Amino acid sequence: VQLQASGGGSVQAGESLRLSCTASGNIFEVNDMEWFRQAPGNQREWVGSAKRDGGTSYADSVKDRFAIFRGRLESAMILEMNRLKPEDSADYFCKARILAQTDNVFRDYWGQGTLVTVSS
Repeated sequence: VQLQASGGGSVQAGESLRLSCTASGNIFEVNDMEWFRQAPGNQREWVGSAKRDGGTSYADSVKDRFAIFRGRLESAMILEMNRLKPEDSADYFCKARILAQTDNVFRDYWGQGTLVTVSS
């Protein structure tokens, strides 16, 4: 099982960016999916999550600016980031709780980071 995050880049403050996260491999079921971010020198912080049923929740720092979509594919997740601020600059990571076909319990899988840089 692999989790792939993509879509990072450099933008100006106020602009938008879309990140993608896709799970692949011998997957039986994908449960909750989440986004985290980590800026240099800071701890990794939770950004938001999307449950299997589509329910979402967000950190206060991004609420009303960011939106997470699961889409038609249960194994994919989008993070729409609007009105970006310099303090949103960080490596963004996705995490998913996955039941692999060769497993009998759900496990947390992490994708590699995708870098977002917001200039003022």
